[in-house]
Amino acid sequence: MDHPSTAANRAGKANPLQQIVDAMPECRGAARRVAEIILASPEKVAGSSITWLAEAAKTSPATVTRLAEQLGFDGYPALRTAIAMEHGRAAQSSWESDIGSAIQPNDRPDQVLRVLAGTAANALRNALAEIDLEAITKVAEAIAVAHRVHIYGEWGDAIPAQELAIRLLRIGIPVWFHDGNQASRIGAGLLAPGDVALAVSRAGQEPTGIDFLRLSGERGALTVAITGEPQSKIAKTAAIALYTGTRNGENWTEFFAGRASDTLAAGLLFVLVAQRVPKHMTAFNPYGPGHPVGGEPSASGSTDGEERR
Repeated sequence: MDHPSTAANRAGKANPLQQIVDAMPECRGAARRVAEIILASPEKVAGSSITWLAEAAKTSPATVTRLAEQLGFDGYPALRTAIAMEHGRAAQSSWESDIGSAIQPNDRPDQVLRVLAGTAANALRNALAEIDLEAITKVAEAIAVAHRVHIYGEWGDAIPAQELAIRLLRIGIPVWFHDGNQASRIGAGLLAPGDVALAVSRAGQEPTGIDFLRLSGERGALTVAITGEPQSKIAKTAAIALYTGTRNGENWTEFFAGRASDTLAAGLLFVLVAQRVPKHMTAFNPYGPGHPVGGEPSASGSTDGEERR
């Protein structure tokens, strides 16, 4: 056991929960029960009295005090404070690693809105400066005349990928969307020269997307990546890599910003394709914008609702 002064110095710096884990082999009987309750519910212990903890462990407050002192704390209040501080740090660390530090748990809705709008606006400005217009035009030209267009995106990447597929389908482009390994491999195997395979991958390291483009390229299709990492593996695998201007971030807020630029790039690509097949906008789109929902298209291309009017 450490000298009391050494233990007390360490207690002021070390993670108290880790100290309890380290001390567990020396704990017996009631002291061990106290330690197990603390480790199982540190957030509850951080807000509870010594009496509650003693009763939960079916022991006396004196046992709780002895355990705290064994760990180098000046009694249970000091141990409880250390546990509360550590639990707060852990919660903050988890928040920042997921959401990011630009938004805090107690921020007002208007503050959150300003941060999200600001990050998205910055991403769109980056996209204006970075999207290779010559390269994306080549992709649009290839899609406009392709026999097949297969698009891959998974999880968050599926959002702009699937929307692009839906938009292209609406103007008569023969397009298929894939979001899993098996489907994407089958899709890649169906491609040939004159076809296009496009993958959306913010981070650029997703194995299934990389494999999809590799297999598609081996079949002779034009391979395209929309990504936030221009030097990523998927960018190097694609024949044409479209960098959207915002790097892949380490947390959700940064990812959200990058997704705005990905969506802009996908939207730009759709419009560039539509410009090359303007007749498709009416020939293949009886249910598009400006048309009522419901009813079957008539021989003249109008819907039942239009005929009734």
